[in-house]
Amino acid sequence: MNRAMHPFLLPPEPDAPFPPAELALAEPDGLLAVGGDLSPVRLLNAYAGGIFPWFSEGQPLLWWSPDPRMVFRTDGVRLSSRFRRELRASAWTVTADTAFAEVMRACATAPRPGQDGTWITAGMQRAYGELHRLGYAHSVEVFDGAQLVGGIYGVAIGRMFFGESMFSGRSGGSKVALAALARALCGWGWPLIDAQVENPHLLRMGATHLPRDTFLARVRALVQEAEKEPAGSWTRRFGRWPASALAASAAV
Repeated sequence: MNRAMHPFLLPPEPDAPFPPAELALAEPDGLLAVGGDLSPVRLLNAYAGGIFPWFSEGQPLLWWSPDPRMVFRTDGVRLSSRFRRELRASAWTVTADTAFAEVMRACATAPRPGQDGTWITAGMQRAYGELHRLGYAHSVEVFDGAQLVGGIYGVAIGRMFFGESMFSGRSGGSKVALAALARALCGWGWPLIDAQVENPHLLRMGATHLPRDTFLARVRALVQEAEKEPAGSWTRRFGRWPASALAASAAV
């Protein structure tokens, strides 16, 4: 197989190891493997190796590890001064793991400039719903009363959070969800949020690039701390607090 042209073909066994992410293609950037399934064991093996699935309806499963990698430091999410002033009067509240399926559905249906359709297919929603049931996939929700107005979801292993998608049902909803997630993780001693690929909105909020080798080294160390950070619901640990609490500082 010519590694300059072709991704790896994954074997059918869900627990079959992934090839090292360092072997991902340069063009398209980060494409590593094709095939397999979305079973919990395969998804967890992928994330632990710095790899994530990303494909459209009708495509085979595609697995990626781009170089460089977009990340947030959990102490480095930025909210503008204007937005923080608006938050001081906000009645929104923030929770975790109280509406995971609803957040995923909202992310799947949110319009995105330059994109036709969604990669968050029904199969993806079922797969991550199972990871949520097992305590590995989590959501942060932003509510205005009983109405869900923003959210983010992703996968946590050890002390590493891999962000997948976020949405705004009202202006600023996704900003609040991301900033609240970062604030909680920073307080727990989790240093990074994986943001996968470059996006102008994420850059404005403080995302930075890491060379893939650096990212993989960080991930491989952080996921080893699973004994200190076992899987489980975040609802009680995260608590319920006002979005206005995020108005205090520019970096979460």
